Amino acid sequence: MPIVGSLIKSLIDLRDTIVSEPEAKEAQQEVLTKLLKKAKDTQFGKHYDFESILKADDIQKAFAEKVPYFDYNKLNEEWWHKLHDGEGDVTWPGRPPYFAVSSGTTGKSSKRIPVTDEMLESIRKAGIKQVSALSNFDLPPDFFEKEIMMLGSSTDLEKEGDHEEGEISGISASNIPFWFRGYYKPGEEISKIEEWDERVQRIAENAKNWDIGALSGIPSWLELMMKKVIEYNNLDNIHDIWPNLQVYASGGVAFEPYEKSFNALLARPITVIDTYLASEGFLAVQARPDTNAMKLILDNGIYFEFVPFKAEYINQDGSIVDDAPVISLDEVEEEKDYVLLISTVSGAWRYLIGDTIKFTDVKRKEIRITGRTKFFLNVVGSQLSVNKMNDAVQELEEKFDIKIPEFTLAAVRIDGEFHHHWYLGTEGETSEEELKEALDESLKNANKNYKVARSKALKGVKVTKIHPDIFPEWSAANKKKGGQVKMEKVMDEEKFAKWEKFVSEKNA
Repeated sequence: MPIVGSLIKSLIDLRDTIVSEPEAKEAQQEVLTKLLKKAKDTQFGKHYDFESILKADDIQKAFAEKVPYFDYNKLNEEWWHKLHDGEGDVTWPGRPPYFAVSSGTTGKSSKRIPVTDEMLESIRKAGIKQVSALSNFDLPPDFFEKEIMMLGSSTDLEKEGDHEEGEISGISASNIPFWFRGYYKPGEEISKIEEWDERVQRIAENAKNWDIGALSGIPSWLELMMKKVIEYNNLDNIHDIWPNLQVYASGGVAFEPYEKSFNALLARPITVIDTYLASEGFLAVQARPDTNAMKLILDNGIYFEFVPFKAEYINQDGSIVDDAPVISLDEVEEEKDYVLLISTVSGAWRYLIGDTIKFTDVKRKEIRITGRTKFFLNVVGSQLSVNKMNDAVQELEEKFDIKIPEFTLAAVRIDGEFHHHWYLGTEGETSEEELKEALDESLKNANKNYKVARSKALKGVKVTKIHPDIFPEWSAANKKKGGQVKMEKVMDEEKFAKWEKFVSEKNA
């Protein structure tokens, strides 16, 4: 009998009976108050007069009225650049020991987001909440004795003056508690390897030595890793080498588009648990098995606000207009899309993280990521969000029994008229014409704005099939492989022209 696993499972169950969930509104009010008190003497806090906000009868309302919205570019140009110039007490007391480097999916160059000691503690607490939530899933005691493969970016961080830089997954992994290191794979030595292909090769070579019970990471890169392990060890599926694999913790992107191709690498189904760890913080975890939604973490140094996701509130670059209305957590409605704003213990204030979400259960405060503000395709009034795109692509997978793990598209002009040109990553034999017609019809049925646009300014749809491997190769050529890198779902015409040239050269 797995005694250690039974003990760990019992401790997790006991903790859940002792630790009660905070009341949402009170928890968020307390978080905001603590944030404002902590930062009131910073340059940012003095500029926006946090002292007076703290004295207001309604602190949340006063905060929203006094402090404007910020995306990364605005916050960096006005405030965070001072940190890079050596200043302290800018938007948070002191100077951050880390910067999370994120090329993201939207920016032209890397973002450098401060990560404070308080944020590391917030991430640690969120990780404990994630582990605690496993008690709600039907997992046997021996699962808690197995090793966990955390496939993130390199933990070999760059030293820059008085701080270190790397992707958030690498920063988090480099701060893993000592008691967890025995469970953590691929281990410190392999995790420090910068080059993705070399790191994955070493994982494949050592895979037979590990008893992996859980995987964690971005689905597209985990798929490539599993394929390499299967190929190198001459296996039929990943369970041939890791028979006790039972859990996959996804993160940062919707898992559904990858589900079919991911499951094809398994011998049997495993439990998929969604998490929401961004460069700016650990925001939500899936707390129960009867849903694919995640519960916002409301008492952990992050204050949430929500802007209704409507075309008139979104600028072409994905930012939000200055006078866009904002609502608090106790005002949100189910199944409506919102732009997510956060204020954090790393000194981000009313910060546009770039994601859109919807509440699937307001009472439980459970959400799903529905897309990116930058990937909102509205060039000719089609108002096409990423979740609608994902749903349509999933319908294609089901209709034609094919796998389409990746796609991208753009609104392009052909003979002066707009068309949507889709590139679908698939090895299926369905013709491009069949895919085009089914895709167009699916979007018309799901989105009335798209249907109207197709009868007017959006004159046509084009589909091009390519090998799925071209997508990670594009990421490698433009950013890098692995880590937190995600594929752009929507491109502007300039980037799309470069994409088409890249694909053409690959197919030549």
